[in-house]
Amino acid sequence: MPEQPQSHAARLAAELGLAQNNVQGAIDLIDAGNTVPFIARYRKEATGSMDDQVLRALADRLAYLRGLDARKAEVTAAIEGQGALTPALAQSIAAAATLAEVEDLYRPYRPKRRTRASVAKARGLQPLADAILRQDAALDPAREAAAYLSGEVPDTAAALAGAQDILAEHISDDAACRAELRRWYRAFGRVCSAAAKPDTDSVYAPYYDYAEPLARIPGHRVLALDRGEREGFLKVSIAVDAARGAALTAQLFARRRTGGASALLVEAAAKDAYARLIHPSLENELRAELTQAAAEGAIKVFGDNLRQLLLQPPIRGRVVMGLDPGYRMGCKVAVVDATGKVLDTAVLYPVPEFKRVEQAKATAKALIQKHGVQVLAIGNGTAGRETELFAADLIRELAAAGRQVQYMVVSEAGASVYSASPLAAEEFPQYDVNLRSAVSIARRLQDPLAELVKIEPRAVGVGQYQHDMPQKRLEETLDGVVEDCVNSVGVDLNTASAPLLRRVAGLTAATAKAIVAKREADGPFPARAELKKVKGLGPRAYQQCAGFLRLPGAVREPLDATAVHPESYPAARALLAACGHTPADIGTAALAGLPDRVQKEKAALCAKLGVGEPTLLDIASELCRPGRDVRDSLPPPLLRSDVMGIADIKPGMELQGTVRNVIDFGAFVDIGVHQDGLVHISQITDRFLKHPREALKVGQVVRVRVLAVDAAKKRISLTMKGVPQA
Repeated sequence: MPEQPQSHAARLAAELGLAQNNVQGAIDLIDAGNTVPFIARYRKEATGSMDDQVLRALADRLAYLRGLDARKAEVTAAIEGQGALTPALAQSIAAAATLAEVEDLYRPYRPKRRTRASVAKARGLQPLADAILRQDAALDPAREAAAYLSGEVPDTAAALAGAQDILAEHISDDAACRAELRRWYRAFGRVCSAAAKPDTDSVYAPYYDYAEPLARIPGHRVLALDRGEREGFLKVSIAVDAARGAALTAQLFARRRTGGASALLVEAAAKDAYARLIHPSLENELRAELTQAAAEGAIKVFGDNLRQLLLQPPIRGRVVMGLDPGYRMGCKVAVVDATGKVLDTAVLYPVPEFKRVEQAKATAKALIQKHGVQVLAIGNGTAGRETELFAADLIRELAAAGRQVQYMVVSEAGASVYSASPLAAEEFPQYDVNLRSAVSIARRLQDPLAELVKIEPRAVGVGQYQHDMPQKRLEETLDGVVEDCVNSVGVDLNTASAPLLRRVAGLTAATAKAIVAKREADGPFPARAELKKVKGLGPRAYQQCAGFLRLPGAVREPLDATAVHPESYPAARALLAACGHTPADIGTAALAGLPDRVQKEKAALCAKLGVGEPTLLDIASELCRPGRDVRDSLPPPLLRSDVMGIADIKPGMELQGTVRNVIDFGAFVDIGVHQDGLVHISQITDRFLKHPREALKVGQVVRVRVLAVDAAKKRISLTMKGVPQA
């Protein structure tokens, strides 16, 4: 019988190091259809304040365990249908901890295509194989085989060969044998690669003669080998001592001291099973296991990087000029005001070969002067280097004239995808595709989260081998990251775009569009409660989304400007009253002492207000700092006013830069030369790191020292060791 949910809770609690009652609470909430952001923010009492990442890990593992239960039920029913289910086998299936164990137990009973063993069985040789497997010292296999001769089995040699085929398949299907060999492979196996085209140069040349222990090979190398094999440059295998593997298999079955001639036949069958059946099967299985683990690791890295990118601090209150570099079509320009509204557009030709640099400067200066531009956002794509040099020169001339402007290079990954999308056409029907990209680049600097949610998460360029990942799993993970980020920040109900609203817990693309439609038809929402009048947005969706939709400056209900959920409004008002305050005090200095008082009196207040401690503390925090943006506590982005070329970079120089991407073997850092430098994992810190993300994150501003520069290959090696960090 499948495990009951309580058993799942106990197992998950042990695996994740959590209290069982909290795990059960989380399972119940998930099963009831609640979203992860809602559970993480508004059901802390039930979960023990699990955050969104822990909840998603729990949900993933729960899904695996339930899938395991379903597979156990299928396998048990299939074996029972064959009349082969014994109490011991049923107990082994029920106790299996992984899908691999279940499949090993099912292997002897799984319907097979035509094999050498099935042919031998059809010829009536199963009893002979059973007799040989018993390894009775008194048995003469040749004499025993004589009783099985027929038109299809002409002689004893053919009979014994058929019996050995049956034995080989039996040995290959033995769950205990496969488990033992699997452990041995994991301990002593080596992943090997060789050139599929020896005379062909490629990026995979370092792997043309390569080997690494299976137990220690890093995920990024597994993915590189897999890609090289798919592209036809590599042959990849798992190598072990074949003689030792065959001997281990034989030891598990052949009793040579007492079995006489039968034992020798079993030993020969075991060695045949190992070479012909077990090794190829385990090699495929373990390679798939390596790939799956590497993919999960890469997806986690991608998710972590995406989370950090989306939570980059916004540059508020600045007028920004977005520059989308290009050659033939010129550099597209869009000026947006502090709210992201497009003020002006233009096309410049700042690349010297077009001989229009001075004209481009004049146009750019006029736009900067006219609209009070403070920051330039430069895309890092084609002609980005030339555009950055142009911008630096422009900024120097403006500085000489008394106007201070800075710039920042912005990743334009996915900008072209967005600009050609129906969403962009709907948002900016008056602009062509190229100008839409410039608008997107400018807005990315102003508020990365609000702009990047319009783009497919996998297109934002902060992963590794993303095209090699299981796309459904990658999409689910990245969508979860986006949802968590949007809800942790919160959304202004009266300014958010439909793509941003769609990421709010409980809302769909249809209800997000319905909210925007009502807002455009009836004007700004005066209160959260008005959401209940949105077409298609029912009570359940309202419960899930309401707390994440804010109304800054709300008059009708001041609590609408906070992250306090409407279900907790009575408790929030009662807390204010108990402490001698009114809703008018929300967000003012009058509540400065509220958190300390709540901490001292939390037991009594919880009892009086009928809420748990986590909810009480969250309410108090929100009343003091309504709608606080978690991004405000992060260091601001690094803006520049000058640029260097790779020829200006010399070993030993210390520079400041921004982490652009964190991958398995290090991090790429933008140091202001258009070409990102690599800080290898061994150069991040003196302490041991399992992964660079333990010390670095996307968007982090760091100080580095140049180790080496290869201008021809455009490679810059950096170190953080011994470099004081701010």
